[in-house]
Amino acid sequence: MSQSIGAAKISIIIPVINEAKNIKEAIATTQQSINIEVIVVDGGSKDDTVEIAQSLGVKVILSPPGRAVQMNAGALAASGEILLFLHADTRLPTGFDEMIRTALQQFGIVAGAFKLRIDASLLSLRWVEWGVNARSHFYQMPYGDQAIFLTKEVFQQIGSFPELPIMEDFELMRRLKRIGRVVIIPTPVVTSARRWLQKGVLKTTLLNQLVIIAYLLGVSPERICGWYRREKFKRV
Repeated sequence: MSQSIGAAKISIIIPVINEAKNIKEAIATTQQSINIEVIVVDGGSKDDTVEIAQSLGVKVILSPPGRAVQMNAGALAASGEILLFLHADTRLPTGFDEMIRTALQQFGIVAGAFKLRIDASLLSLRWVEWGVNARSHFYQMPYGDQAIFLTKEVFQQIGSFPELPIMEDFELMRRLKRIGRVVIIPTPVVTSARRWLQKGVLKTTLLNQLVIIAYLLGVSPERICGWYRREKFKRV
């Protein structure tokens, strides 16, 4: 396995809905790399997302909405031996392709992600980064905005993303940790600060923690998703 991984094709799967402002830059960060394909999975955009992606020459497929559903659709369409799931507002570092192949050749590693950096200068966001990176390192629990990667073989073995309306990345990591280790590459991806700035850093961080606690206590993902979306879009 490790010999083939060293030269493996990476399929980069980007789930999108109305990401016209971000998709061009997201795709641009994938281009200085070797033996990759980019698959944009659109869940029903009403803006120019699809047209922009098509104009850049990447594969575009259509899917019912829902991040887990879209990512699973992208994985089905992928021809690579490695799958990399990239949020449209996250930017990959230069050399990400070789970092991923090297990481997956390590003994016992079943998946990985990158350290996180947030693209705003607020001091409070440095604390968020510290918390995310500490959690990822010590508990092997990165989330989707850290660009999760794994082999297609392992992805199929654990049954793909659970098609939940929320917490799909959290549940995927729990499954992966049962079969091996999750590595965190120390070079960061850079993600947009928009979800923290929309409601405020403290409120967003607390809301995220409450979502995790509710999920671990057995509250249904559908109910959690309803709370989360109401709170996320509530006007202050």
